Amino acid sequence: MVHTLKCCTGYFSPIVQDRKKFEVRLNDRDFKVGDELHLEEYEPETKTYTGRVVAVEVKFILQGGQFGIEKDYCVMSIERF
Repeated sequence: MVHTLKCCTGYFSPIVQDRKKFEVRLNDRDFKVGDELHLEEYEPETKTYTGRVVAVEVKFILQGGQFGIEKDYCVMSIERF
């Protein structure tokens, strides 16, 4: 499954630079290991997309409701293609 998601500028660059290897998201899309996330860079101050996109694969999911993670959220380990 491919999910297209908004990614704020402050978090986008660390993903591209392989420094941020996780995503914390509301799990309203039933994310699964192996899913592809297309993260579109978004500038919240101007409410515009920059046009930059990075594709990552979900490698592991830590479901919410444990370890201090809200029940409806998940933490996904991600890896760039």
